[in-house]
Amino acid sequence: MSEVVRVALVDDQALMRAGFRALLDAEEGVEVVGEAADGEQGVALVRARVPDVALMDVQMPVMSGIEATRHIAADPALAAVRVVILTNYGLDEYVFEALRAGASGFLLKDTEPADLLQAIEVVARGEALLSPSVTRTLIGEFVARPPDRATAPGLDRLTRREREVTALAARGLSNEEIAAHMVISPLTAKTHVSRAMTKLAARDRAQLVVFAYESGLVEARRRPAP
Repeated sequence: MSEVVRVALVDDQALMRAGFRALLDAEEGVEVVGEAADGEQGVALVRARVPDVALMDVQMPVMSGIEATRHIAADPALAAVRVVILTNYGLDEYVFEALRAGASGFLLKDTEPADLLQAIEVVARGEALLSPSVTRTLIGEFVARPPDRATAPGLDRLTRREREVTALAARGLSNEEIAAHMVISPLTAKTHVSRAMTKLAARDRAQLVVFAYESGLVEARRRPAP
């Protein structure tokens, strides 16, 4: 990392925070700017220190990680802060709600140290921490519900091309895969994605994916009946 990435740790488990801090303190180019033991404290910490990345637990007392993320995302002064949700359970129902609230991605708490460091770097650059495979699985499993166009306005702002790239992004395709599918250059694909994000006021690619499903631009797979 060429510049110092400032990280806030928000988790109600002291041992978990200590483990993350020990790992991050040992990494050149990363600075832990503070810790918080619940969501309310986490919001206060983020407002006071304005980190680049906030590692946020989902289930905490006083205020959940999802609600804390919602407060952070709604504050214009914190527009540059990227929230990464920490979960023990993988692709559970909390993850999509966290993305709707404004999170840039999620990590399992048992993530390998090297993967955690890479994730922090990715998110600090403003990219979404959602690989194509994770996007496909997450959306397919947990967004199987009728679209709510009332909560996802803006579809009419997109050109036909922008709708197409948004739908492809929501299906988990990278810019390079979108380019190949549409027979355009990767730079053009990236431009279309960026314009769609701007028109929809999406914080990052994760928000673009959420919009595509909530607006009905693409439909999620239904879980098979047990």
